[in-house]
Amino acid sequence: MDDHDSAEAALWQRGLENDPRAFGEIFDLHKDRVFRHAFRLLLNTHDAEDVTGTAFLELWRRRNSVRIVDGSLLPWLLVTVSNAASNARRSTARYRKLLDKLPRSESPATIEEEAVDRLEPFDEHLKSAMQALDPLDRNLVTLVILEGYPIRDAADLLTMSPGSAKTRLSRIKRNLRTDLAGTYAPSGQGEHS
Repeated sequence: MDDHDSAEAALWQRGLENDPRAFGEIFDLHKDRVFRHAFRLLLNTHDAEDVTGTAFLELWRRRNSVRIVDGSLLPWLLVTVSNAASNARRSTARYRKLLDKLPRSESPATIEEEAVDRLEPFDEHLKSAMQALDPLDRNLVTLVILEGYPIRDAADLLTMSPGSAKTRLSRIKRNLRTDLAGTYAPSGQGEHS
């Protein structure tokens, strides 16, 4: 644990002892990375802001059971964001399903829809592949591959053995490689006319 991690653990301890400034400092410390992770999962600024707020609210609400990894709250926050993003996607899907049943006239695409349409195909394929993962696998990928945490730390946070996490991660990588194999194949390969 380095000085930054021990300083964060001390800051969290102050928050647990009802120091009102400590939680604000923790928010300032992690808000940008938490938001980026939420945006990466949802591709929508407003939804990412909502999920970021939810993660910090849960941090405070569940403060007595929060697990700190190597002196940092960030891994816990990232897993919470992943779970909140899944809930937001399900809620949005239900809402859209309801709206699709309603009669409507032709309307132009929103700015957000146009932005998503302009994303490269790889981004859409990767997003779909990530959304298809079960929550535990998605959290493992987020912590180890996207955020660079050691497997043992991610395993500890996700309450699994490091060996089990390593095996799961290997399987996930293999499946993602298979799922995304044709996405960027050289011209004439991977796409059928």
